[in-house]
Amino acid sequence: MIHARITGTGSYLPERILTNQDLEKMVETSDTWIRERTGIEQRHIAENGQLTSDLAEPAARRALEAAGKLPSDVDLLIVATTTPDRVFPSTACLLQQKLGIHGSPAFDIQAVCTGFVYALSVAEKFINTGAARCALVIGAETLSRIVNWQDRGTCVLFADGAGAVVLEASEEPGIISTHIHADGAYESLLTTVKPGPDVDPQRLADGTAFIEMRGNEVFKIAVNTLGRIVDETLEAAGMTNADIDWLVPHQANIRIIQATARKLDLPMERVVVTVNKHGNTSAASVPLALDTAVRDGRIKRGDTILLEAFGGGFTWGSALIRF
Repeated sequence: MIHARITGTGSYLPERILTNQDLEKMVETSDTWIRERTGIEQRHIAENGQLTSDLAEPAARRALEAAGKLPSDVDLLIVATTTPDRVFPSTACLLQQKLGIHGSPAFDIQAVCTGFVYALSVAEKFINTGAARCALVIGAETLSRIVNWQDRGTCVLFADGAGAVVLEASEEPGIISTHIHADGAYESLLTTVKPGPDVDPQRLADGTAFIEMRGNEVFKIAVNTLGRIVDETLEAAGMTNADIDWLVPHQANIRIIQATARKLDLPMERVVVTVNKHGNTSAASVPLALDTAVRDGRIKRGDTILLEAFGGGFTWGSALIRF
């Protein structure tokens, strides 16, 4: 059987940093309020004119370099994003052009914060069936473009960035299993809406739509849902909590991350947390966190890692990986 294995990781964050103190000058909030409720201290924001594909490109090149691969080796490119450069062509096609890749399939996946896990699951199937040998999978977002900077409940959360992995065919198992789900019945709890007359259009980066969230309800459902998918993932692999070396969760909120760690009975020392520095970068958050822990030496070859995410839709998913 052909397996899929991660052979390289990469990430990129825009240079501009927006701190909680900066937000105190923009909206009625405080550093203490943000830290206590979310764990976020700062976030990275794309410059005007800096597109999602502009963030994805350096992340992709770093992942390719780590894997010892050239762009010409890539025969599948998937970008998970909620904030594409254009309606069409896909951000994947635009990134493909920037990387100088020609002819191989390239497409976007939109599953919001679970997007990277969805994309990883799809790429794995391509490799399992022999349809691809070397896949480049990226999560990239410019969420600052759809943030209402007058809404203190959401503007403190979301940020920009990109993370990438190279996935290659292998005789040894790398991705042990993936599990992806959705339920559109909850679409109204976390969604995008057109600005109303009370919203200053100058406060919206693109003026077309912004994120709206019923935070308390999302929090409760996210915690319960992620708890269930932990059980599903471990049961499918015939593993127990003790078999997991690292949890790499979606970086939405420190309290959700802590609740998932408790479900796994994992100490926080074995949980990769970047939400404090990155904020919620949606589809980029899991690969960003993974690359951070790989590059600082925490995650090593042979480690067993659980990736998990929950996002608007609702969507949710997990990937169990032997790195």
